[in-house]
Amino acid sequence: MPGFIKPQLATLKSKAPKGEQWLHEIKYDGYRVQVHLNRGRKKVYTRNGLDWTKRFSTIAAALDIPGEAIIDGEVVVVHEGRTNFSELQAELAAGRQDRLVYYAFDLLWRDGDLRKLPQIERKQALLDLLGENGVELPVLYSEHLTGDGQEMFEHAAKLNWEGIVSKRADAPYRSERNESWLKIKTVQKGKFPVVGFIKDPTGVAALYLGKREGRELVYMGKVGTGWSRRISSQIRRQLDTVVSPKSKLTRPVKKPKATWVQPTFYADVEYRDITSEGLLRASSFKGLSKGNRTDVMTFGPHIRRAGKTWARTH
Repeated sequence: MPGFIKPQLATLKSKAPKGEQWLHEIKYDGYRVQVHLNRGRKKVYTRNGLDWTKRFSTIAAALDIPGEAIIDGEVVVVHEGRTNFSELQAELAAGRQDRLVYYAFDLLWRDGDLRKLPQIERKQALLDLLGENGVELPVLYSEHLTGDGQEMFEHAAKLNWEGIVSKRADAPYRSERNESWLKIKTVQKGKFPVVGFIKDPTGVAALYLGKREGRELVYMGKVGTGWSRRISSQIRRQLDTVVSPKSKLTRPVKKPKATWVQPTFYADVEYRDITSEGLLRASSFKGLSKGNRTDVMTFGPHIRRAGKTWARTH
């Protein structure tokens, strides 16, 4: 039986594939985990090969399977109907395991190497293995659909899932990033008042963002990607006109490098999620507007509005 196997990774695509040759699974927002079962001895590895058996001991204990097996999957915490990475991090930081769930989606070894078998056969072998041995929570089999992946992706977006992973039904398991596995991610979008920024020599290095909750203006984190040098300079020129001597947040935050501004401008932002601390996760800047209206300042190629010209982020 081999040691840790370098995992297969998915290639990011903007659109899901179609056809009966594809299997579509939910994309889980958690930690990739490989479980090794060797005649009663159990090891749990992260995607980088770190031994996290103690951290995931309840999952290992639930996989009471004789013989040899290597299972690939994802450890998650389900919060408000979907997997939530921030909640998972909080559980692990506190040393708790009672909310952890392991979604098993591939079987690499079962008393012999299965990696050359087609994906669909490995998944069936995994389903049989879990069923025959009465494996229950916190371990779950990762179900899949076949056919129109885009339809499943659109459902995933409506449910605020992270996205889907599409896998070639006839492909073997390969320890690399390739196009036999494709990932299609959903993103959330929002407009957030800019409450401050970090300067760089010609523009901005990051924007601090807020959110209005009734009469309060609360901190939502920062965004530091999504603009070119030219756009960065344009953002800086706009924000320099509304610089404030102090933060306008209801509950000020310590940001020694911040230049605070009046919350006059709004950033259009795409983001993955909002953390348990109430901050944007994996955010990317898409445009700037004056006032919370989508039609006031549009970042088109050269769109004029109210006699002014603005430029697009990309």
